[in-house]
Order: sequence, then C-alpha cells, then structure tokens
Amino acid sequence: MPNLSRFFLFLFVCFLSLGQQDAMALQDNDSYYKKQDITKEDLEKYTQDKAFNYKETIEDPDNWWTRFKRWVRNGLMKFFEWLFGGSKAEGIVWFIFRVLPYILLGILIFLLIRFFLKVNSRNLIYGEQNKATINFTDEEQIIKNEDINALITEAIKQNDYRLAIRYYYLLTLKNLSETNIIDWQLQKTNADYINEIKTNTIQAQFEKITKIYDYVWYGEFKVDALKFESLKQKFINLNNQVK
Repeated sequence: MPNLSRFFLFLFVCFLSLGQQDAMALQDNDSYYKKQDITKEDLEKYTQDKAFNYKETIEDPDNWWTRFKRWVRNGLMKFFEWLFGGSKAEGIVWFIFRVLPYILLGILIFLLIRFFLKVNSRNLIYGEQNKATINFTDEEQIIKNEDINALITEAIKQNDYRLAIRYYYLLTLKNLSETNIIDWQLQKTNADYINEIKTNTIQAQFEKITKIYDYVWYGEFKVDALKFESLKQKFINLNNQVK
C-alpha cells in the first residue's frame, strides 16, 4: 500500500512538469517579431562599399609596350577611318591593326638576328684568314721549336713583309731569353720585357723595335720592300748585339 501511494505521487509530479513545459512553449510561440523594411537607400550604401564588391577586374599593365600598342592602334584606326570615309575599321582591317605591333616586332627581331649573323660571318672569315697567316697561340711553339730564320725567309719570299716583322720580333725575344736578359713567359707583355732589361742600350733598342712591331703588326701598317729593308736592319742590329 505504501508503494502504491508513492507511485501515484510520482505520476502527479510528472504531470505538473509537463504542464509547466507546455505553458513555456506557448509563451515562446506568442513572441512578437517586427518586420525589418530595407529601402533603396540602404541597398545603395552597400553597393558603394568596396568591401561588398566581389568582381575582379584585370587591367593591362601601363608600360611602354602597352602604350606603344595603344598608340599604333589609335594611329591605324584614324588612318583606316579616313581611308574608308569615316566608318570604323572592321573585319580584316581590325585584325591587321591588332596584330601589326607583333608583326613589326618580329621584323625587328629578324633584322637584328640577320645583322649579328652577318657580323659573326665576317669575323669568322677574317679570323680564318688571320689564322692562315699566324696563330697567336702558336707563339710559344715558334719561339721554342721552330726555325725562325727559315720562317723569315719564307715570309720575305711571299712578299709578306708584315709577317716577316712579326717573326723578327719573335726571334729577338728568343735571343733575349736564351741569353737570360729576359725571362720569356707567354702571359707577359712587351712592357714587362722592357722593364726586365737592365742594359740601357739594349733596353732602348728593344723599346724602339717594340714600337715598330706594334705599329706594323697590330696597327696593320702596310710595309713595302723598301720600307722593310730599313726596318729589318734595326732588328738585325739588336740581335747581333745580344748574341
């Protein structure tokens, strides 16, 4: 019997709680909501705000190339409008002035490439001619291993007096090196050898023939048979003094 009383008491409490929840639910459902009106002025404010602008615009960079293309297009547009009686250029004409800057650029690149190829071809031809005459990298081979006197004789026989002066100068360097007046090295300059010579008379003569050699060989001064006879004697005199 006591258990039955407790059971009815439990049911009574449950009914009371359910009633309270229903009352609360009804109270929430009876809440008042006010409708918010949005005017055109409100929308205008947001359309002017950059934070709400989600459109991306890609603009061409304003550099010399875009300005050049714009200038060419405008000029051609005015020309074709004048040519066709004031009507705007369309169709093939529009295509031409759109691609013309690229055509001009391609022509410019072609001309530059052709120019440099022509220059390189000329240098290659003259380089082969000079190589047939003498190769500067063979200087050590000539001084140490070749019969320079025989080379001089052959150059004179071919009337190549400029080359003969070159061989005379190499012969002088060889004689100065063999007598320990200079220490010949491929990387040294002619000015280095002048400073190495301690004897004043030999130094003065060597400096003089060095100027002759530079003038004839590097300056490409043309030497005829008569002038060669005068110049070669200065080399012979110095070589005779060194030996």
